[in-house]
Amino acid sequence: MAVTLKRLSSIPPLIFRNFPLSTPSCFGALYNFSASSTNQTAFPNSMVNSETGADVDDGQEFLKWKNGGGHFHKSACIDPTVVIEIGAIVHPKSVLGANVHVGSGTAIGPCVKIGQFTKIGYNAVLSNCNVGDSCVIHNGVCIGQDGFGFFVDEDGNMVKKPQILNVRIGNHVDIGANTCIDRGSWRDTVIGDHTKIDNLVQIGHNVVIGKSCMLCGQVGIAGSVMCD
Repeated sequence: MAVTLKRLSSIPPLIFRNFPLSTPSCFGALYNFSASSTNQTAFPNSMVNSETGADVDDGQEFLKWKNGGGHFHKSACIDPTVVIEIGAIVHPKSVLGANVHVGSGTAIGPCVKIGQFTKIGYNAVLSNCNVGDSCVIHNGVCIGQDGFGFFVDEDGNMVKKPQILNVRIGNHVDIGANTCIDRGSWRDTVIGDHTKIDNLVQIGHNVVIGKSCMLCGQVGIAGSVMCD
């Protein structure tokens, strides 16, 4: 009997040898492992990033933002106070400052910069632009799309001119619903500080609007115009 017990005690553990019984989780708690497959605790597919407030789904490029339920790209730089509502999306390398609010259905394009305390309504599209602090951008606004520029080639065909520059919007600017502001072709389109723009306004490429200007509804500003 003594010989049998000695033999049993000399058998090395087979299951947990060189394997921890527990390991820290992303939440700081411990997940316990069991030899039974029916009782084994699995790691979750998603993790919460305490620094960004994001629900991180490993292997995905776009992640869920906890303040509002919208989505953002891993490479975006977003202040923890930002609200991104469900259905909104923030694309790669965009920068959103403190207390920015992005409404449902809105798309923030790649490399867009939005200053602190700026509020963006529903179904807006911002691309190729920098927006200052404390701006209000209402529903359906489009900023940074291509301007309307064409030339006639030697065969009489209409050929699109490259529209490769940006839109720069100052601080404390209001932009009304369904207004469009085109990106520049040979210089940036610029909207000065404290300028107020009504609904349904069209601002063409290369336009420069100064500080504290007011544009009423259905106004159209042709390309390359300067308004002081």
